Amino acid sequence: MNAEQLAAHINQELTELVQACNTAFGEVTVEVETAKLRDLCFKLRDHQAYQFNLLIDVCGVDYLDYGKSGWRTEDATFMGFSRGTEVEDPVCEVAWEKPRFAVVYHLLSLIHNQRLRICVFIEGEPPVIDSVVDIWAAANWFEREAFDLFGILFTGHPNLRRILTDYDFVGHPFRKDFPLIGQVEMRYDANLGRCVYEPVSIQPRVVIPKVIRHD
Repeated sequence: MNAEQLAAHINQELTELVQACNTAFGEVTVEVETAKLRDLCFKLRDHQAYQFNLLIDVCGVDYLDYGKSGWRTEDATFMGFSRGTEVEDPVCEVAWEKPRFAVVYHLLSLIHNQRLRICVFIEGEPPVIDSVVDIWAAANWFEREAFDLFGILFTGHPNLRRILTDYDFVGHPFRKDFPLIGQVEMRYDANLGRCVYEPVSIQPRVVIPKVIRHD
């Protein structure tokens, strides 16, 4: 089956599980509710028509201010540079009504040589979703990464702890509202013989990009 045939088959056979199934650029994306995620994953892994036996990646997505733009490229061509500081009234290009956070799963069927993307939007703060580690063991580190960077909690994960940042790190650096200078800074304390975290001492600075024109 090609991408269009796979999407049509999923829409026909898994109607009770999926919210939407579409194709774009030759890729299939399935949207599912959090409560039905695991049932869908089992179907996609075990059903003879799909056999997505390999999990390629799990990642978080933050849609905060999605569709809003403070960079006016039309103005940049006229003035030579665009906004690089604060914006009081950002341009809203796309209306976004879905939850802020989502988890995206990329699957591969080695038997059918097909790829599939699952997208799950998560309500609440912190966002919570069921783990799929017992379905695909490769999800273990991926889910820890999404927890570390986005603050997404995976219920049933055997060891959900930070994987890229330190244990005393404050916040989740891939969230769109995470400050560029961070929350804390680290230094080595010779008296204590270990690294310590302290409040950030540097001042935030925004560099304004300039467009150099020769016309």
